[in-house]
Amino acid sequence: MRIKTKLTLGVGLLFLLILVLAIVSSAYINRLKNDTENILVSNYNTLEYTRKMMLALDEIQQSPMALSEFEQNLQLQKVNVTETGEKEATQKLEAHYMQFRTNTASATLPALMRRDISLIMTLNMQAIQRKTQIAQATAGNGNLWIATAGTLCFIIAFVLLVNLPGNIANPVKALTASIQQIANKNYNQRVHLSQHDEFGELASSFNTMAEKLQEYNNSNLSELLVEKKRIETLINNMHDPVIGLDENKKILFANEEAIRISGMQREKLIGQQAQDIAVTNDLIRTLIRELMEPKQNSAKARPIKIFADGKESYFEEDIVTISITPTGETGKKHLGHVIVLKNITPFKELDFAKTNFIATVSHELKTPISSIKLGVQLLEKEGGINESQQQLLDGIKDDSNRLLSITGELLNLSQVETGNIQLSIQQSNPHKIIRYAVDAVKVQADLKQIALEVKEDKLLPLVKADEEKTAWVLTNFLTNAIRYSPEKSQITIEVNPDGQQVVFSVKDQGKGIDARYKDRIFDRYFQVPGSSRAGTGLGLAICKEFIEAQGGSIGVDSEIGSGSNFYFLLSKA
Repeated sequence: MRIKTKLTLGVGLLFLLILVLAIVSSAYINRLKNDTENILVSNYNTLEYTRKMMLALDEIQQSPMALSEFEQNLQLQKVNVTETGEKEATQKLEAHYMQFRTNTASATLPALMRRDISLIMTLNMQAIQRKTQIAQATAGNGNLWIATAGTLCFIIAFVLLVNLPGNIANPVKALTASIQQIANKNYNQRVHLSQHDEFGELASSFNTMAEKLQEYNNSNLSELLVEKKRIETLINNMHDPVIGLDENKKILFANEEAIRISGMQREKLIGQQAQDIAVTNDLIRTLIRELMEPKQNSAKARPIKIFADGKESYFEEDIVTISITPTGETGKKHLGHVIVLKNITPFKELDFAKTNFIATVSHELKTPISSIKLGVQLLEKEGGINESQQQLLDGIKDDSNRLLSITGELLNLSQVETGNIQLSIQQSNPHKIIRYAVDAVKVQADLKQIALEVKEDKLLPLVKADEEKTAWVLTNFLTNAIRYSPEKSQITIEVNPDGQQVVFSVKDQGKGIDARYKDRIFDRYFQVPGSSRAGTGLGLAICKEFIEAQGGSIGVDSEIGSGSNFYFLLSKA
């Protein structure tokens, strides 16, 4: 229980009992006052009236004025009748008095009047005695309630007096002793309080502080300097450029490789804000771009091309986020980032060599394959070929067509990889692109009895595109859709404007693509496991390169059993 709650409950209950004591005391005092006033007003006045009437009765024979005083007190008594039987006695007294006025010489009437007065006095004396007993009972009850309330107040005050100082003083004493131990550099000191109140929280915070002080005290400055020097040496001897930033993107360190490729002096780089350097340094601006504007998607970043070692070198950027959990705390604290540039130049050179080799071989193969096709055509025109020979020629023709398709894709890929894509981007008509692609695959669709449904707006805007390359991409989508669609199914080609872009989509009724492979479907040489191996796995990769080279984007939506929807977006002209 919190100390504030304890104090509130204890003092509040004590205050409440004192209030009850005051109310009870006031109530019984008021009752006693009322009882006393009742005796004075009702009975004492009657006794006073009867006393005066007795005196007047004794003086009637000597003084005629006594009769007037008697009558005056009798009238006052008639108004002050309060007790049982007092009214009848007063009426008898009045009747005897009236008789006495007419016969003042009577000797019996004064005696009767004295008897009536005595009866009235007796009734009031009895009433005074009875009311006195009631007042005494009231006083007794008042004393009992006041004593009870006073006792409870005393008990609560005693409990507070015994416990409250200890509850406050003992933790303060323990904390004071522990603080003195910490001041004497005894960092092993801990405060153990089982209370779940402010002192418990204070003790927990104190123990955390002592633990951190112990950790700092146990660390040796010389050891820290040695470790710092060792880490700096390791970083400086790394062949990959390394740059360290704090949580505010201030450059803390950079090894020799990073300083060399940045083209800056060490003193102008270390200790400066990366944002300020990025204004004049292209490399730093490129490196911190992802830190300043985190990417929403997980697309693989392109290698960074830097002129180093007397040639164009390629680096992959790897950003490592540094976070620690401080001693005694549960949440992680962000300390900054380390940027590592991995030199992939040798791999790029091998990749270029492979691309050039593929391009050369593909180009060299194209001529003999074309010659083989021409030879097959000449043999077919000559005639005189039996059925077996025709089957062989058909097989040669199919293989030649497939080889030409493969070499064509390889040549396109080599153009993409070498950056030699020849694009003629201009204002293009989406209707024309659709017609070209549909006409190119119509024969294949008819062979499988697949319906090609085109949904297009008659007033489609022009797009910024290379018509030939875009039609090639759409044709590739349609070819794949026909290949993986069942016979007598339907393929939908849809073109719609979407803001400042136009969306081209091809939806088939095939078996769909497993979610595990959707992110890899546009990778080079990748084919979905279990699918037809008729292709090379390059078509969709080349489609992606063609569309992105035109400033567009490409993607696929697919679920197993629901077909696939391949699409790409191009900007309006």
